[in-house]
Amino acid sequence: MILAVDIGNSNIVIGCFDKSEILFVERLSTNRSATSLEYTVMIKNILELNSLSAESINGGIISSVVPPLTETLKEAMARIGCEHTLVVGPGIKTGLKILLDNPTQLGSDRVADAVAAINCYQPPLILIDMGTATTISVIDRDKNFLGGMIIPGLRVSLESLESRTSQLPRISLTPPPHIIGTNTIDCMRSGILYPSAAALDGTVGRIENELGEKCTIVSTGGLASTVIPFCKRDIIIDDTLLLKGLRMIYEKNRRR
Repeated sequence: MILAVDIGNSNIVIGCFDKSEILFVERLSTNRSATSLEYTVMIKNILELNSLSAESINGGIISSVVPPLTETLKEAMARIGCEHTLVVGPGIKTGLKILLDNPTQLGSDRVADAVAAINCYQPPLILIDMGTATTISVIDRDKNFLGGMIIPGLRVSLESLESRTSQLPRISLTPPPHIIGTNTIDCMRSGILYPSAAALDGTVGRIENELGEKCTIVSTGGLASTVIPFCKRDIIIDDTLLLKGLRMIYEKNRRR
């Protein structure tokens, strides 16, 4: 079995695979000051909560957009017995052709998303990853990664609104009962969710116009299930897309 770890700005997502079967997915808050020992204890506890032993894990792979934590998590995984832990980055074989001005600038999370998508869904593809930032990635019918965009995430936008206004409260992202809010909290919820969904619908349409063809649209990330139901486009939600991509990259590099 292998551990696939995605280190994001807000959360660390940990998945465990037995071959292609995913056994569990768990989330930790990203703590940049935590030590490798603290993460070792957290990972061991997660394994025990899912009735698995550290001895059953023989490998791992990390995707990270928080460089200071990459080595910390790699060391933690080594301490629980991961004999072979890969870090997605330069020199790692992915099978993905990246047509960016500087391919090394592409985040490892977007690489993993794309690797899973080209193996699980019909291209051309538009991938929407909704986390601290919302990223959109575009893959053509020949499975080339063309590029995309980076958008402020929902919580980033909401926190900016709350911090820069004196009378608006902190709120959750619970869907409002109607698009037309009748109180301050529902107005804020409606104002963050519906325009975000409409923006995704419009952006997808413009990308398809530029490509000249319809695309398979796949969304993932912690906030996908909050926003995508409000979209009018047919968008697939795949909560484990990134972790599946990490497993595929791990297997490709192990065969080397």
